[in-house]
Amino acid sequence: MELHELQARALRIHDLYDELNRHARGRVWTRKEFMLGFVGDVGDLAKLVMAEEGARPGGGRAALEHELADCLWSVLILAHRYGVDLDHAFRRTMDELDTSVRAQLPPSAE
Repeated sequence: MELHELQARALRIHDLYDELNRHARGRVWTRKEFMLGFVGDVGDLAKLVMAEEGARPGGGRAALEHELADCLWSVLILAHRYGVDLDHAFRRTMDELDTSVRAQLPPSAE
């Protein structure tokens, strides 16, 4: 699946959550609330990674996969809510990192 397809699917689910929240609470989450939810998901992910590494009980592969996908969904939605072209930003950032890391490597002995 291409990034734009992932974003479109994420937005459809986001819209369903907005509909549910309007019905159940009379309002949708703000960007700040959404970010706080994401932080909670990252915390859950950290616990699952620790479980995968044997540092704590519980977890399992299915739970790890679910939480990684949840976190990706949140990143896609945050990018949308803040008007970030994630495809462009990702490519630019990877180019910058590539240049930066390569500049710090010792010259190859060819």
